[in-house]
Amino acid sequence: MKLKRVVVTGIGALCPLGNSIPEYWNNLINGVSGADFITHFDASKFKTTFACELKGYDAAAHFDRKEVRKYDPYAQYALVSTEEAIKDSNIDLTKIDLDRAGVIWGSGIGGINTFLSECTEFTKGDGTPRFSPFFIPKMISDIAAGHISIRFGFRGPNFTTTSACASSANALIDALNYIRLGKADLFITGGSEAAINEAGVGGFNAMHAISVRNDSPKTASRPFDKDRDGFVLGEGAGSIIIEEYEHAIRRGAKIYAEVLGGGLSADAYHMTAPHPEGFGAKKVMKNAIEDAEISLYDVDYINVHGTSTPVGDIAEIKGIMSYFGEHAYKLNISSTKSMTGHLLGAAGAIESIAAILATRHNIIPPTINHFENDPEIDPLLNFTFNKSQEREVNIAISNTFGFGGHNACVVFKKYVQ
Repeated sequence: MKLKRVVVTGIGALCPLGNSIPEYWNNLINGVSGADFITHFDASKFKTTFACELKGYDAAAHFDRKEVRKYDPYAQYALVSTEEAIKDSNIDLTKIDLDRAGVIWGSGIGGINTFLSECTEFTKGDGTPRFSPFFIPKMISDIAAGHISIRFGFRGPNFTTTSACASSANALIDALNYIRLGKADLFITGGSEAAINEAGVGGFNAMHAISVRNDSPKTASRPFDKDRDGFVLGEGAGSIIIEEYEHAIRRGAKIYAEVLGGGLSADAYHMTAPHPEGFGAKKVMKNAIEDAEISLYDVDYINVHGTSTPVGDIAEIKGIMSYFGEHAYKLNISSTKSMTGHLLGAAGAIESIAAILATRHNIIPPTINHFENDPEIDPLLNFTFNKSQEREVNIAISNTFGFGGHNACVVFKKYVQ
């Protein structure tokens, strides 16, 4: 069976670097840090007092009062980014088969804000159960996909993938395969997360997973730097419209890039740590590139997982070196988490958008906040440190790894008409 071609025809972003794609991309290639002190709650007693929050986001600008009551922030972010992607794709929803249009969304945590607030309010009382009727439908991690399909009338496959920080990359790969196999014409895919609250920050602090560089928030996310001390928590959403190629051509769609393939693997090693030799990272990139039916030598750019954790960064680079060999020195590598922070389940989507735009504009976003080389990392590798670089980008891949050993990698190709 010949697989159908799949292309990207619309994108939307709501993240710490901007509330739209143009704002996100401009800040990304200019090396802007999205980190600052937390405003969502009083974090003064927490080990970490900063994060990568959204800037200037106002729910009332997008939803009426009743809708705000119904939507957890993670679902709000999903709807806002998808609204931009739909407009960007110029889809006339009255002229497509909505039975063959689906939504596959990713979220690692879902409505943690709703869960936290409802349980906190309950514990303040006398034990009498008083919960909002919206509690469960606001909290569950699949509800964003449901709200997107309800808003736009998409009646095709509809579900949510949850694989921690690999969630939205998993969602994208699932959507890709449905279209390739002829089961659908078009998908809204991506991911959203809203975990900057007491439970999110406190929980990651307890794991020693996030940076405690409170004296310098903007330089705290420093992937591959010798003094990195953990990731910076981020929030937001990325939405991607992918479409069967002939379907897109027939409606005269703008095409950003082609999605050539995707790979999945598991570390089968530890609950939160990657395999120290990067075996899972190597395997997932190999799987993705073989699925795309290209050579590893075709790859120009890797948007790496690169969270800024001491163990994780080393493991990923070992995986890259082991798989790409000498070609690793010809690659541009960058971690955009140095600017956006770690959007958890939304990371795969927002970073895939960075990879897609790199192929479109031939610009590699930088890895900012590099101050000192790590002696365990080969200094001859091109991490695109501190400043974006121009180069021809025909093939870009995006790596995303999650707690539990979940690994996902997506391959994008420059679209030439």
